[in-house]
Parts: sequence; structure tokens; C-alpha cells
Amino acid sequence: MKSILLATICFAIFTSSCEKPTSECIQNKIDDFKRSNTCPKANVKQYLFQGRTVYAFDPGPCGADMITKIIEADCTISGSLGGYFGNTKINGVEFSEASLVKTIWQK
Repeated sequence: MKSILLATICFAIFTSSCEKPTSECIQNKIDDFKRSNTCPKANVKQYLFQGRTVYAFDPGPCGADMITKIIEADCTISGSLGGYFGNTKINGVEFSEASLVKTIWQK
């Protein structure tokens, strides 16, 4: 009986600590980005911005006027940063106000 209880507790602890870091949609976008991007220092970072989780897909420094796409957890595109005009805002708010949560992937 004690071993069943111990196994149940261990299973509960194990499964509750194994949260999926990204949605399937975002994971697919990350996988596509990894395959298509050859630039060193390309990365995907997770941020908290305007009360939502967003992902910044930064193609790295391999070209002039490249854009970093900002995509929400449900795969809605919020906007882009950089580019020809050097955009720094998403939804009218400076993206520098975003809080970095973690780096998801870096080349």
C-alpha cells in the first residue's frame, strides 16, 4: 500500500513539473525558423509584453534591414521590429518595455 501511495505522489509531482514550454503552433514556427535560418546568433526569445506571452523571432545580424517578428502564443502576429525604418514599437508601445522570460533557441 505504501509503495502505491509513494508511486502516486511521485507521478503527481513529475507530471505537474513538466509543463509544456510553448504551444504546438509556436513550436512548429520555431522548428521552421531553425531550419530556414542560417545566420549565426539567430534566436527565439520569450517575453512578457502588455500582459501577454510573446515570442521574438530574431533572424540575427546577417542582413541589412532584417525584421524580428513578434508572435503571440496563439500564433497571432503582433508586429515586427527593425526593418528599413527601424521600428521599435508593437501596438504603439516601445518593445523595450517587454520583460525577457527566457531564450527558447539560439543558433
